[in-house]
Amino acid sequence: MSELHDLTATEQVELLRQGATTSVELTEHYLARIERANPTLRAFTTVDAEGARARASAADAAGRPGVLRGLPIGDKDLTNRAGVATTYGSLAMAGYVPDLSDPLVTTLDGNGAVSLGKTNTPEFGFPSYCENRLPGGVARNPWDLERGPGGSSGGAAVAVAAGLLPVAPGSDGGGSIRIPAAATGLVGLKPSRGRVPDGSGLGSLAGLPVAGPLARTVQDAALLLDAMIARDAQGHVLNRFSTRAPEPPRSYHEALDATYGIRPLRIAWNMWTPWSPTYEIDFDDAAVAALDATLDVARRLGHEVVEFTPGAEPDYFEAFRAVWRGGAASLPLTEQQLELVEPLTSWLVRSGRELPVAELARGLGALAGFEQRIVAQYAEFDAVLTPAMALTPRPLGWFDAEDGERNFMQQCQYTPFTSYVNVAGLPAMSLPVTAEPLPMGVHVIGRPGDELTLLRLARDLEREFEWNRRAPAWALGDSATSRR
Repeated sequence: MSELHDLTATEQVELLRQGATTSVELTEHYLARIERANPTLRAFTTVDAEGARARASAADAAGRPGVLRGLPIGDKDLTNRAGVATTYGSLAMAGYVPDLSDPLVTTLDGNGAVSLGKTNTPEFGFPSYCENRLPGGVARNPWDLERGPGGSSGGAAVAVAAGLLPVAPGSDGGGSIRIPAAATGLVGLKPSRGRVPDGSGLGSLAGLPVAGPLARTVQDAALLLDAMIARDAQGHVLNRFSTRAPEPPRSYHEALDATYGIRPLRIAWNMWTPWSPTYEIDFDDAAVAALDATLDVARRLGHEVVEFTPGAEPDYFEAFRAVWRGGAASLPLTEQQLELVEPLTSWLVRSGRELPVAELARGLGALAGFEQRIVAQYAEFDAVLTPAMALTPRPLGWFDAEDGERNFMQQCQYTPFTSYVNVAGLPAMSLPVTAEPLPMGVHVIGRPGDELTLLRLARDLEREFEWNRRAPAWALGDSATSRR
């Protein structure tokens, strides 16, 4: 007999709707799993059991309203929830408890989510891994405890992959949803710019970050995406990133559920990255194999598949680094706090504060031009496929802990395909194509505002690869059951 955590989020919400379970029952189930597993996996930095029980009781008393009807989730530890400690993954923020909740939190609460606590993240969410210097700050990949889950939404990914949460929100400023999804065998969706609140209390960082769902299935990702979108009383989306973006459906979950198969698409693929003129990019065989397998299935499903490589972008390296450092420089850290941060953060903040205004302005202008060119070049395609990562999930401690600039280079070499999609503001998904011996994903980029086509394509690929039947076997007393 399946346990509650073996059910999909969609199935759990249906049980809540029918009254076959309660939010309190689900909350207690997941809190018990977290209590047993978190000392090893370190998915959560803060478990707010008392607050979770109060929120679950309130959801049950209100008739389990909203899209999620009292479904448990976790807040990423970059997202402010009033009255709950927010560490931002940093010793410099020890003891910080926000007075106000971020818009993403209030939106999720209004749609029936019940937060169980704060999920682990690296310091200020800058890295593409999930290791920080806080007690218990190194998250472990449930597929291999000696490897990391990717970042910066690594704790959220660990929690979902290990069955400690049914779904979880993440935020993505350069790949921070898609990278951990690929590393832990999940579906991760970065929506179009502005579709969802950015999910971070750190500011907009030139519009790069956006929040999105991490889930085991495409249908569950659509469900959580619906809950993360702020709408007015008439159901219209409050966040619109540009006039290019169409109004989304009233429910991605219902639109996806009503679709059987997808029309033939024009799909491009490439292994192009704007980092390659500066950094040497090597590819693990698993990254190439995952892409090749996906292209073969796409052709068999009747889609037109063509190779397309964007033009050279020699200014991207300096422009992105200038904007990333400029964003870091805006962190309100005192000199005393800077003495507590990690070398990567110190390098980003200090070099950003020394950055000439003219150089930052040139960087912003260069990235605006880059956005226009990429959107125009990809416009003739319904989707563009790349590897999700160049390398398999990295061993713990692989990223340089002392040299911030070298650390930045390693991150670009690990995941060279994700950041430019944030610059372009396009929607993108990481899909867990393979899992032996470690998860490896493929990266699917869509047109502005067209998350629905991505979800439909992803759902068809899911049926072929059956990744929803896979789960990690991790060495704990009640390890996640295999769904093969």
